Amino acid sequence: MNALFRHPLRVMGRLIWLSAEFALAALNYARWCGLARNCPAHKRAEWLQYSSRRVLGIFRPQIKTNGSIPKSGLLVSNHLSYVDILVIASITPAMFVAKREVESWPVFGFFAKLAGTVFVDRERRTRVGQTTSEIETALNDGALVVLFPEGTSSNGETVLPFKSSLLEPATRQPHALYASHIQYELDDGNVGEEICYWRDAHTLLPHLINLLSKRTIKAEVRFKQLREASTDRKELAKQLHSEILRLKTARAI
Repeated sequence: MNALFRHPLRVMGRLIWLSAEFALAALNYARWCGLARNCPAHKRAEWLQYSSRRVLGIFRPQIKTNGSIPKSGLLVSNHLSYVDILVIASITPAMFVAKREVESWPVFGFFAKLAGTVFVDRERRTRVGQTTSEIETALNDGALVVLFPEGTSSNGETVLPFKSSLLEPATRQPHALYASHIQYELDDGNVGEEICYWRDAHTLLPHLINLLSKRTIKAEVRFKQLREASTDRKELAKQLHSEILRLKTARAI
């Protein structure tokens, strides 16, 4: 909470702004989807893009992209923070696959459900088939589905090994497949500690408050479409992992 004492006006002002944006996002959901219980995936994605752009505006972001931005298919990315979802969604309409714990996060879990997020219960392997089916349905509907196969976030020093179980739809469906690498910069802080979020949910609020104290967030997202993908999900996981490492290296160079 030291950030609150260092920049009280900035943090409090942005907290009020963030609360207003959350309220507006909830109202706008009714405008996009009405009271429909089964809002189409593309409508949810459009709503999420609009809302993400507004919420990111609080941080005065500077976002760069490299490569062709995907519009549909499966996008596989490294994972550093909850900010990843806002950044990617602001660039292109998409729906996301997230770990089951996110569903119970305060505020964020509520909006994740509104956005049509597919939640993965990695402790119950019997549900993997159902999750894969949900991903396939979204892909068949023409949505862009974003998957973070590391299974958790990291501090960005490396790309963790990929879990292959949810890549099954990419091995047997004729949908476009993309790899992406996301990276951040801070002029007044440490990215690995202050943007990357790789701790438990109990530290979410202090992390967010600290992030609100930063002058601006800089992000770069690199995209690459895979023209030839393995039909074996474990081999595909290795292929995608290697491609994302190449994108990371290319940025460093």
